[in-house]
Amino acid sequence: MKRPTIHDVAAAAGVSRGTVSRLLNGDKYVSPAARAAIERAISETGYVVNRAARSLVTQRTGTVAMVMSEPHAKFFEDPNYSTLTRVAVRMLAERDMSLVMMLAGDEGDRERVVRYVRGGHADGVLLVSTHAGDPLVDALAAGPPAVSCGAVIGRETIIPYAATDERLGARQMAEYLVGQGRRRIAMITGPMDTPGGIQRLEGFADVLGRKASRKLIAHGDWTQASGERGMAELLARAPDLDAVFVASDLMAAGALAALRAAGRRVPDDVAVGGFDDSSVAVSTHPPLTTIRQPLAEVAQETIRLLLALIDGAGHVDPVVLPTELVIRESA
Repeated sequence: MKRPTIHDVAAAAGVSRGTVSRLLNGDKYVSPAARAAIERAISETGYVVNRAARSLVTQRTGTVAMVMSEPHAKFFEDPNYSTLTRVAVRMLAERDMSLVMMLAGDEGDRERVVRYVRGGHADGVLLVSTHAGDPLVDALAAGPPAVSCGAVIGRETIIPYAATDERLGARQMAEYLVGQGRRRIAMITGPMDTPGGIQRLEGFADVLGRKASRKLIAHGDWTQASGERGMAELLARAPDLDAVFVASDLMAAGALAALRAAGRRVPDDVAVGGFDDSSVAVSTHPPLTTIRQPLAEVAQETIRLLLALIDGAGHVDPVVLPTELVIRESA
């Protein structure tokens, strides 16, 4: 069958081709009667907008590039990324826009991302899980508007962002563990070149003070395996620890596995607290006491900021949302 054209839509609607074109390109000054006739004709003819042709007129691609600065495996392991992607797809669909996922875990990936974005294939960029000093951030500076989910270290006043109050959440967990009478509290941090890694450790230290010694701190990379390794290191260095704050639920699942292997009961011998309140938190044994970060709301705010910039807003302010302690059996 011949693919329906804008001329077919105009003929079926009984209006001019120019009227159809104005409607398709977002012109508000199309009468309600003509709008209804055109929409009915589009449905009847099966017409689909040619995005390539539209972009020549509007100078828009109808696409947002979601750029994640992590290896491929992390995207499929961490449930937080699926939440962000789901919200982004839904909100962009309401604007008839598409999301293109791009992973930038190594130099080759970063070069492809830069070529794609600078080549004019995206109206905006959504940065996810950026690390301090990431060359990709500067390479994209001359491109379309960019917004980050979580602050970009060193670029907080340059790249708009929506985020959770990471430091507040860590303080909430540390205060809770202290309030439970735990005396030897350790922590497994996230990567120390990310805002989550830095700020969650800062919040922990705000409460523990000098008790937050290096001996009681191990570093992970957000993966479950790193949580298991970190917990094993802490048990070797401080066998008398009686609580651990783990900076993500996924790493906390690894910590629980290490504690089981060491014969430590949770929470009787060691209390465990996580961070995220992701799907992982209710699937561990025992279920995790954790910090709930409103990730869906953070994702919504991130997309809202990006769309505002795409629509011509000269400036948007960052958005930081509060966290909440969720108490379950692990602590």
